[in-house]
Amino acid sequence: MVDAELVRSAQNGDREALVQLLKVIEHSVYRTAFYVLGNEQDALDASQEALIRIYTKIDTYQEKAKFSTWVQRIVTNVCIDKFRKKKETVSIDQHELTLYDVQNVEQEVERAGMAEEVRRAIKRLPEHQRTVVTLRYLQDLSYGEIAEVMNMPLNTVKSYLYRARQQLQELLHEYQKGGV
Repeated sequence: MVDAELVRSAQNGDREALVQLLKVIEHSVYRTAFYVLGNEQDALDASQEALIRIYTKIDTYQEKAKFSTWVQRIVTNVCIDKFRKKKETVSIDQHELTLYDVQNVEQEVERAGMAEEVRRAIKRLPEHQRTVVTLRYLQDLSYGEIAEVMNMPLNTVKSYLYRARQQLQELLHEYQKGGV
């Protein structure tokens, strides 16, 4: 949670407060970007772009909405822009697996495999569904906050989440059967 006084100080031109504010939100921004875009390099690029936008536009923030909602809206918009421009790439990092403890190798491989399948399933969702899933379950935003971030009606958000959960359930069910 971001301190409202820190936001006000940043808006009033206190550069130290602005830098501190960016450090506080950096992880949340990256996390959203990673789950929306699906790979580390694109997420790093989007995070950097979003943080720069926040840095340059902090004075436009109005306390009508929560600061975190405003930030997520910026990140989401940057990701949507990148998603539309994105060409299919393969990241070497996605194919590396480091084993730290020989005794727990089997559990670690299974857990990593399932986590990767969940990420792949989320990545297969349509753009808006992937975004609402990311904002709801990874950023823990309320339905109302998601509607505000994505600039869409509350019922549309609910509908996207419902459909996304159904699709994820089907995709992960296929995985458990060995079909995906």
